[in-house]
Amino acid sequence: MNFIGLIPARYASTRFPGKPLAMLCGKPVIQRVYETVASCLGRAYVCTDDERILRAVEDFGGRAVMTSTAHRSGTDRCYEAFQKVGQGADVVVNIQGDEPFIHSSQLEAVCRCFDDEDCQIATLVKPFTPQDGLAALQNPNSPKVVVDNRMHALYFSRSVVPYLRGVEPEQWLSRHTFYKHIGLYAYRTSALRDITALPPGTLEQAESLEQLRWLENGFTIRVGLTDVETIGIDTPADLERAEDFLRRHPQP
Repeated sequence: MNFIGLIPARYASTRFPGKPLAMLCGKPVIQRVYETVASCLGRAYVCTDDERILRAVEDFGGRAVMTSTAHRSGTDRCYEAFQKVGQGADVVVNIQGDEPFIHSSQLEAVCRCFDDEDCQIATLVKPFTPQDGLAALQNPNSPKVVVDNRMHALYFSRSVVPYLRGVEPEQWLSRHTFYKHIGLYAYRTSALRDITALPPGTLEQAESLEQLRWLENGFTIRVGLTDVETIGIDTPADLERAEDFLRRHPQP
């Protein structure tokens, strides 16, 4: 299988403008993402709609490609980038540009899903633990995933799913394995082409989760497991927490 890593990165962010270029312990956030992806997959590009990000990536020796400002999602941006630089790739891996702690083991796990020749789309989940606490499970900004016996996604939700009837919420984490969605995707190139042609679905609009559009249209999503916690950066406060984490756990 020939994999290519594509990293969507926008400059305009409501909560944190210029986030990909924010410095995190001496390196831009986007550089930390790119270096992990390139070292694991070999072939990687940042796909952006802003010349400042393009220049920054090229300045640290990375590869980047300009894409339209009109895309609705990172998936759409990845498809345009794939059309420009993805010749020969069988699978596109979509890594969010605000995940500087993405781990090579996570990239390897999502790629292994394609050992199954029927795999169309893959993503990752991490089991919640009792130590995470009920507040983490109930956080609507941390989508949950229900899977079948073959580790295919049945549903994604911002609500706690499944609901454990007759069990006090404080006991949920000790009575059932709930899965947290890790926002890393990989797609066979034919599936990527097809899903980007789909109109938004009712479930997607209800939950504001684009992967529900794919399920609603009959695509299967294979789910890989990880025990690595990632720290996404959505706000300046998240950046401060990430800097504190790096000071306590130095990386190259």
